[in-house]
Amino acid sequence: MYHQIFKIKNRISQTLKGKVVIVTGASKGIGAGIAREVATAGVKVVVNYSSSREGADQVVNDITSQGGQAVAIQGDVSKNEDVKKLFKSAEEVYGTAHVVINNAGVYEFAPLELITEESYRRMFDINMLGILLTSQEAVRVFRSH
Repeated sequence: MYHQIFKIKNRISQTLKGKVVIVTGASKGIGAGIAREVATAGVKVVVNYSSSREGADQVVNDITSQGGQAVAIQGDVSKNEDVKKLFKSAEEVYGTAHVVINNAGVYEFAPLELITEESYRRMFDINMLGILLTSQEAVRVFRSH
C-alpha cells in the first residue's frame, strides 16, 4: 500500500513540478497543510489569505526554509476585485497560475438559533461565492494562456 501511495505522489510531483499553484485560505488549518504539501512537489505556491497575514507568512517561511518557493498574497475570495488582484499579483511574482485549490472557507460553530443573517451571508459568500469567483477567474486565466 505504501509503495502505491509513493508512486502516485511521485507521479503528481512530476506533473506539478515548476507549476504555479494558488491555494486559497492557506494561512492556517487544512489550507496551510495543502500549501506545505504541494510545495514538496516543487511548485511555486501562492499562499492566499484574507486576514491572517501572520499565519500566511509562517506558511511561506515553512516552505521556503525547506527550499521551496512561496509567496503570501492577501485577497478575500468573496470579493471579485480581490480575486482578480490575487491572480494578477500571482502572475507578477511567478507567472501564470496553472492550478487553483479552492480551500477558503469559514463556519460558525454556534447553535442554530444564534446564527444571524449576517453570519450566514458571510459563510455563504466565502464558502460558495468564493469558489464561483475563484473558479471563474481561473478559467479566464487558463484559457488566455
